[in-house]
Amino acid sequence: MAERLAQSGNLNTSSETRAVTSSGYLMLLVVLLALGAAGWGISLAAGGMKLTGILIAAGSGLFALIVMCGFYMLQPNQGAAITLFGDYRGTDRATGLRWVLPWLIRTKVSVRSNNFVSERLKVNDLRGNPIEIAAQIVWRVTDTAQALFDIDDYKAFVIVQTEAAVRSIGSRYAYDDLDHHEEVTLRGSHDIVNAALREELIERLKVAGITVDECGLTHLAYAQEIAGAMLRRQQAHAVVAARAMLVEGAVGMVQMALAKLSENNVVELDDERRATMVSNLMVVLCGEREAQPVVNAGTLYQ
Repeated sequence: MAERLAQSGNLNTSSETRAVTSSGYLMLLVVLLALGAAGWGISLAAGGMKLTGILIAAGSGLFALIVMCGFYMLQPNQGAAITLFGDYRGTDRATGLRWVLPWLIRTKVSVRSNNFVSERLKVNDLRGNPIEIAAQIVWRVTDTAQALFDIDDYKAFVIVQTEAAVRSIGSRYAYDDLDHHEEVTLRGSHDIVNAALREELIERLKVAGITVDECGLTHLAYAQEIAGAMLRRQQAHAVVAARAMLVEGAVGMVQMALAKLSENNVVELDDERRATMVSNLMVVLCGEREAQPVVNAGTLYQ
């Protein structure tokens, strides 16, 4: 996005540089010396040297006042962009009491990590099914010049671009792999989807000098108008899969029983008796109710 804007000529891309500033503690000592000189001038004026004392006191006091206008403080993970009549002069990230020339404007910017949770958005997934999706991201400013001078409001920019990225990811993948095609889905491929969302956000927010450290989906569900139908579909798929597994296991058990009977010469079964035994075993193994024992007083042919 940043490259497209720069190439189109609509944006002059800024870049953070180091500002020339001074330690505030040294300048604090200068202020104290100036105030001391002002006090000395007042004493001279009181002692008879009126004009000299007034000039020294007024000059020293005015100098101390001007110097004090250049003080500012920075906390850890905080920066100050320095400008002179609208011209960017660099960013100061040194913590503690700092000082610059009083006519330089300081704009503080936090470079700490911020957390944002998007609203629930309704989008259509890859198959056209309406879904509800929301995400949370952990972002921070990496380039203070871009955040302040390339974007009007970088915090609002994060909100809008996060919504756009979540919509893009939601429409890029299917909600679920109901047909078992081993495809990437929003519901079953969390790591891949989160990585794709992070790449999308980094690309979108790069123009504002912002990076994304972590992101993930916080809400994912079918939209209310199709939630009931999709739930029944999922239940049907689950029932079919369970039945298939049950039948597969039952067939294996029947084959094993017949093989053991033949191997140990327990009983000789012709085709009709073998079919009857297979039918009975399949009913017992695949039935939903418990089998009821029946005592056969005759033969299989009666």
